[in-house]
Amino acid sequence: MGLGDIADGIYRQIEAVGDGVNEALFEPVIRLGVTGLSRSGKTVFITSLVANLMNRERMVGLVPAAEGRILTAFLQPQPHDDVPRFDYETHLSAMTGPNPHWPDSTRAISELRLSFRIKPGGLLAGVRSPRTVHLDIVDYPGEWLLDLALLDQDYATWSADALARAQPREMAQAFLSLAKTTQLTERFEEPEAKSLADSFATYLRTAREAGFSDCTPGRFLLPGEMEGSPALTFAPLPKPERIPRGSLYREFERRFEAYKSKVVKPFFRDHFARIDRQVVLVDVLGAIHAGPAALEDLRRAMAEILSAFRPGRNAWLTQLFVGRRVEKILFCATKADHLHHRQHARLTAIMAALMRDARDRADFAGAQTGAMSIAALRTTTEETLDHQGQKLDCVRGELLDTGKRAAFYPGDLPEDPMQLLKPARDGAEDWLDADYGIMRFRPAEITLKPGEGPPHIRLDRAAEFLIGDRL
Repeated sequence: MGLGDIADGIYRQIEAVGDGVNEALFEPVIRLGVTGLSRSGKTVFITSLVANLMNRERMVGLVPAAEGRILTAFLQPQPHDDVPRFDYETHLSAMTGPNPHWPDSTRAISELRLSFRIKPGGLLAGVRSPRTVHLDIVDYPGEWLLDLALLDQDYATWSADALARAQPREMAQAFLSLAKTTQLTERFEEPEAKSLADSFATYLRTAREAGFSDCTPGRFLLPGEMEGSPALTFAPLPKPERIPRGSLYREFERRFEAYKSKVVKPFFRDHFARIDRQVVLVDVLGAIHAGPAALEDLRRAMAEILSAFRPGRNAWLTQLFVGRRVEKILFCATKADHLHHRQHARLTAIMAALMRDARDRADFAGAQTGAMSIAALRTTTEETLDHQGQKLDCVRGELLDTGKRAAFYPGDLPEDPMQLLKPARDGAEDWLDADYGIMRFRPAEITLKPGEGPPHIRLDRAAEFLIGDRL
């Protein structure tokens, strides 16, 4: 560790002391991180959550709202001037306007502050005045969260793991062929490095579209202003017996370390390490539809996500002197409105099974975790149809591609999650005795009454788990 790192750490500890004293004595702040893997619905979740916290008629599962202790909720300027504001108004208009459509997906970090005026409860309700509580919502791509696991790996370890995962995937064969024919110990040439990095990035993008979850490094998918930089121009390579100076392998090894120090560590230091509540959104139905390999990849990705957290109880003095720890982590299987409500418990059980396996591989030190199936914006209605003498529990909505209304039966999820997780772990290519479909729906046109937020499924219960105790 250099002197710069030591000085930076001391400064941030002093900064944390000041923030902790201010929050503890005056206006408490809840820092809620919202992330998820591709197509999990982060933008929709935040937009609907904020809209429903400001208009609470549909939030009966949030105890402070049900008891009438939330007097008002209002948006304030975000506290950090160097972080883009989450564009809540534009996203809400997209979801609930006259021609509703899905808002643009998360491509970088953003932030929003929602402030509450809370009426005290209990014995002191009559003598204490209302207090202010701030909710800072931090939105960031799930691919960046997966990158935190890279901090504990060197280039050789990461390369071996990345190549092993890529080996059975058809979309990786072009990159693997190029890597196999590359002379790793020859003198480094930038065009060859760029060709390898581009091929690897193409494989990652294709794998993500096919339903795979662990596609790291995350900035290869969302490069932003760093596109084309040396820190994003490398790829996994098998370790040769001899690694001469100036070789391609040696330079890729250096760039991997630069990616960790210039990209991953600043994100952890400036944003992730300040979070004390976290929700991870997961498209479980999409992974099931993509097949056993995608579901197994999702299970591994969730284990790595949990290993990146520093969970534990946020005792006040501990906050002041050693920084925050994540107190609660909620894993939400999204798009529950794509299933009839009779299958929601099964979807939650699958989510819990995936999370339990990850919990067994992480030390939580007192953090509280939960699993839930939700729909931040409900897009369908339910109906039961007769089909060849059988009753099928279906959902009906407007198809995203055509705009036509259609009824859809996605298949019957098993009561025992291991009926899916075991063949996924065993490397099965397909589900043996079941077929699971998926349909993409567009937002339905809705008319909101005064005091109502957008329709949802269990968003109020998710809010109660995450922030109810602090309100």
